[in-house]
Amino acid sequence: MSKDELYPLQILGDRLKKIGIKVMFASNYPWMYLDSINDIKVKEKTSDSNHGFNIGWLPVDVNKPFYFTNTKEMFKLIRKYVNQK
Repeated sequence: MSKDELYPLQILGDRLKKIGIKVMFASNYPWMYLDSINDIKVKEKTSDSNHGFNIGWLPVDVNKPFYFTNTKEMFKLIRKYVNQK
């Protein structure tokens, strides 16, 4: 994976960090998962994955960009975990 492929994840992580939210991502090619939020392991799974909360897909073709799947559900989950503390 090149740096350019993961650039949207870097932007998301950096912007959340600025407002005090620490996120960790995990990958099982081609899936990208939201692994933990503020050091709390994400337990939810999406319907299109068996291993975790899928936030996006890595491109199979190197000329195509990474893209997020359902940002509305992703931010809903982030809010849920931030409010747990």
